[in-house]
Amino acid sequence: MNLFITLRFLDVLDILLVAFLLYQLYLLIKGTVAFNIFIGLFLVYLFWLLVRALNMELLGSIMGQFIGVGILALIVVFQPEIRRFLLLIGSNPQVKRFLSVEKLFSFDKTRVASGQHLRMLSRACENMAKTKTGALIVIAQDSELKDYVRTGEKINARISDALLETIFFKNTPLHDGAVIINRNKIAAARCIMPLTNKEDLNPLLGLRHRAAVGITENTDAVAIVVSEENGHISVARQGKLTQNISVIELSNILEDIIIEIDDVD
Repeated sequence: MNLFITLRFLDVLDILLVAFLLYQLYLLIKGTVAFNIFIGLFLVYLFWLLVRALNMELLGSIMGQFIGVGILALIVVFQPEIRRFLLLIGSNPQVKRFLSVEKLFSFDKTRVASGQHLRMLSRACENMAKTKTGALIVIAQDSELKDYVRTGEKINARISDALLETIFFKNTPLHDGAVIINRNKIAAARCIMPLTNKEDLNPLLGLRHRAAVGITENTDAVAIVVSEENGHISVARQGKLTQNISVIELSNILEDIIIEIDDVD
């Protein structure tokens, strides 16, 4: 009788991969309604195991039908989280570099020139913060956000600090909603963004901040918010909101975006 368990390298790798996936799943659903739903489904599953152990055939049969369609139910219930998880994999710089080897020899002028435009963007945010002008600016990256562009008024104009300040001036018809910037141009204004379902956000935050988190949960975009209440600048990226940053910090974040894009391209 063999009392020792044979543990191969692949078994260790298997355990580590499962642990990593579970940890990523926890990070995705932490602080959201989906976490409570997951707990509820887990308790239902434990109850079903108890029913089976007690040989309660009628209740076990009914719950078995429910458990039988569990995969479909999980896909429907956790659709936003699954989307975010796949986006996390697809937007990884190493993955994009591996799948875009042919781009190493290309030279994208619109991408390289965007540093100057992002400096104009920083200047516009600084001026709007001083006057407490509310603003939501979404910077598209690999995803061009075409579905969200269609919800607003197409502009297709070069980035200008004066134009951005004019758009978000409170008496203009375009100041509500978000401005989408795509490839060095203001693609559209007054665009409708999805709101996040996160429960751990500050309840005092308004719709602009929740929309900024929501769009960065569902896409690889970066969102900038200027609060009309206190003039604070916030940045949302990958579903995480960094509040009350300085103009210098904003400029550094925008420069990092340029560096990442150049590295991938």
